[in-house]
Amino acid sequence: MVFHSGEDKIRILRVIGRLNVGGASIHVINLSAGLDPDHFDQLLVIGKESRDEGSMLDYARSRGVWPHRIEEIVTSFNLTPRDVLALKKLWSVMRRYRPHIVDTHTAKAGLLGRVAARLAGVPIIVHTYHGHVLHGYYGPAKNWALRKMEKSLAWFTDRLVTVSEQVKNDLVGYGVAGAERISVIPLGLDLEPFLNAHKLRGEFRREKRLGQELKLVGIVGRVFPIKNHRLFLESAVRIAARDPATRFVVVGDGVLRPSIEQQARRLGIADRVLFTGWRSDLPRIYADLDVLVVSSDNEGTPMSAIEAMASSRPVVATRVGGVPDLIQDYQTGRLVPPGDPEGIAGAVLDLLSDPKKARDIGRKAMLAARARYGVTRLVYDMEHFYRELLAEKSIRFAPLEQRQTGS
Repeated sequence: MVFHSGEDKIRILRVIGRLNVGGASIHVINLSAGLDPDHFDQLLVIGKESRDEGSMLDYARSRGVWPHRIEEIVTSFNLTPRDVLALKKLWSVMRRYRPHIVDTHTAKAGLLGRVAARLAGVPIIVHTYHGHVLHGYYGPAKNWALRKMEKSLAWFTDRLVTVSEQVKNDLVGYGVAGAERISVIPLGLDLEPFLNAHKLRGEFRREKRLGQELKLVGIVGRVFPIKNHRLFLESAVRIAARDPATRFVVVGDGVLRPSIEQQARRLGIADRVLFTGWRSDLPRIYADLDVLVVSSDNEGTPMSAIEAMASSRPVVATRVGGVPDLIQDYQTGRLVPPGDPEGIAGAVLDLLSDPKKARDIGRKAMLAARARYGVTRLVYDMEHFYRELLAEKSIRFAPLEQRQTGS
C-alpha cells in the first residue's frame, strides 16, 4: 500500500464497513473518484462483505478507486476480539497516512474508525449516517445500547452528516447530538445512465419473454429484513387479484431470498414473480418497470428510488426515514404507511390504471432527482464542507483560485 502525504493536499481517509451494493458504497466511491486529485489526497478503507449481499469493488476500480481492505472490519452488533485487531490496524493506517480528516460510514466502521482516529490524533473526525440502525433493526435492549454508543461517539466527533432532514431529526430526537452539529448532505449518484434509460425500453422484457401487455411492478435491493420483501409480496397478492396482467420483479439477493421465494409459492403467486438476483444493468430494468415499490421498515435515502425516479418511473414507497424528503406524495411519487399491504396495492393499482398520471409523476420525479441527487452536486457540497471544517480548525490550504493560477 502506497501512502501519499504531500503537504499541499488535503488528506482524507474514509472508512466504510463493507463495499456492498447500496447507496453508502456508491456515495464513498463517487466522492473518492470525484474530488479533484490536485487538491485532495484520499484513501478509502473497507471491511469485508458477506457472499450474498453483492460487492461494489468492481465499480470502485472502474472509477479509479482502489480501496485498502482490512478483513477484520465485519459488520455486526457484537464486539469481538476481531474488532480489537481491526481497531489496531485502522490506527496503524492512520498513523502512517496522517489524514487531516477521517470520514466514517456505517455503524461498525463509525465505531472503530472514530475511536482509531481519536487515538491517532486526527484533527477532524466526521461520521456520515446514510440511515441509522437506532430502530427497526434490533430489539429494545440493543436499540438502547446503540443509541448510548452513538451519543458517546458523537461527543468526540467534529461533525455528523446525514443524507436527509428526517434522519437528522431522528438523531436529534434520540439525543445523539444537537441539530447545530449535524449537516444534511444528500446522496449524489451518477444519474446519466438512468436519465437515458428510455433508450433501453423493451430490452429486459424481450430477455425475459415478458409481453408488452403485461404490467411490471418491481423492487430493487438487498433481500434483507429491513427492506421487508414480505410486505412487497403481500401487496403483490392483492394487486394480482385485481389486475391479472401484472407481474412482479425482485432484483437483488440476500440472506432472506430462499424464504421470500418460499413465501411467493405459499401465496400462490410464484408463477407471477421473477427473481433476477443481482444485476449490473439496472437502467434496462427500470426502463421496463411500470412502478417501483420501496416497502422498507426504515430507510435513509433509498438508492433504488432515486434511480427509478431518474428513469422517469413512478415510485410507491413506505413513509419511513428519509423517504418523505425524497418523494412528494402525489407529485413525484406515492407515499403509504409502513407495513400496509393494502396501501401499497391501492397506490400501485391507481398508477397502473391511469398511465397518464403515472407518466406525469414519472416526469416530475425525473426532474426532481436530476436537480438534487447528481454526483456533481455531491462533490461540490462535500468539498465546501471539508474546507469549512478545516477553516474551523485553522488548518490552512491555498484557496482554489490561487492553486488554479499557480499563485
